[in-house]
Amino acid sequence: MPKETYEQLALFRYRIRKFIRFSEEAARAKGLTPQHHQLMLSIMGFATPKELAERLQITPHACVELIRRCEDLNLVQRFPNPEDKRSIFIQLTEYGMRLLDELSEIHLDELTRAGLLVLHHGN
Repeated sequence: MPKETYEQLALFRYRIRKFIRFSEEAARAKGLTPQHHQLMLSIMGFATPKELAERLQITPHACVELIRRCEDLNLVQRFPNPEDKRSIFIQLTEYGMRLLDELSEIHLDELTRAGLLVLHHGN
């Protein structure tokens, strides 16, 4: 491969790592772990623990533990799946949604500042 390809890959990985570091620090500044923030982002409304484990690329057992820790912090809540009593849904609490909104705003600003995201404002 040409040297420029390696340089582009290296630059891309650098930018990703820099953003991840920013994201981790922003979550910690709000009193969350990066994993709490990732779980909250992954919920996007309602989700089952199985769906969340897949999105987070962790084991179902680790996901259930993460959900429990987030419940203890009043970030998420469980409720029964009305269509299947054997499963549950996870959703953000009002407090969790407020924190996620604040973090998302900070992240969008950083992505825009870094030139990694161009927001197109609608009508």
